Amino acid sequence: MRALLAMPAGLPCRMFDADQLARLHTLTGLDPEHTVPALAAAPDQELAEVEVLITGWGSSPVDAAALARMPRLRAIVHTAGTVRFVVTDAVWERGDVLVTSATEANAVPVAEFTLAQILLAGKRSLAQEHRYRRTRRHRAALPEAGLGNHGGVVGLIGASRIGALVAELLRPFDLEVLITDPFASAERVAALGATKVEPRELYARSDVVSLHAPDVPSTQGMVSRELLALMQDGATFVNTARPALVDVDALRDEVVSGRLAAVLDVHDDLAENDPLWDAPLASITPHIAGSQGNELHRMGAAALEEVHRLVHGEPPRYPVDGSARDVSA
Repeated sequence: MRALLAMPAGLPCRMFDADQLARLHTLTGLDPEHTVPALAAAPDQELAEVEVLITGWGSSPVDAAALARMPRLRAIVHTAGTVRFVVTDAVWERGDVLVTSATEANAVPVAEFTLAQILLAGKRSLAQEHRYRRTRRHRAALPEAGLGNHGGVVGLIGASRIGALVAELLRPFDLEVLITDPFASAERVAALGATKVEPRELYARSDVVSLHAPDVPSTQGMVSRELLALMQDGATFVNTARPALVDVDALRDEVVSGRLAAVLDVHDDLAENDPLWDAPLASITPHIAGSQGNELHRMGAAALEEVHRLVHGEPPRYPVDGSARDVSA
């Protein structure tokens, strides 16, 4: 089966370790050192023989012009999450090209990061660290009521693949988990070890609220000023999803005032002088929840499995539904 690494030079060595690249070569005969960053610049003969495109971050779009030069193309195996920047409508309209994504693999580190932040939030670590740095003294009195992860309440907005995985990771802990999601049944939520509630109840009861919803027109601004105002004093809001889902002005007011804490791993629109940067109760990280470093090899392994299945005539594990036209991590 002829395969091609249609991605920027250097990316294969980041996505795949040496053993994985060797297995790719064994399965398809491709040269791990040869990449095609731009399909438009590839020789006609090379594209005419391609059956599988292996794509990733920075890959050029597979448009109608590229498809016309790849009559034997059977599959696009994407090593990253969303395929929206690579797979165009022309691919779906052709109808005979399988598309797979490593979104499930990329969900794992996001869920792990979220779990860590939830447990730290239960200790109110941001507030306690700020107090300790300021006073440089241990508190003489007993810890304040409400601290800790025994009997706390965690609210998850969305039972997406990441939200569901976070719920699963929370099972071993003595925490009550609430989920709000209009598309998830109470039975499905219960199977995750959580309770389905309406948004207002989730915000009002939770010690930590974590956002796991997709960025679509209907969800933009869904975390509103009114809902944030329902959160308890000292509670923490965690966003590893998308910034557009949150009323940032409302969140800024709550965090800068010190009433709420926030963990923000996505924050594309923050100006350099935004007060959130210096707010003691704001943790702002540069989009590190998703796969980093050696975690990329998990996505490489997922893509490698899809190639293996193609070669051996087995059904894909993580096909992308063409009717959805997108997969987000």
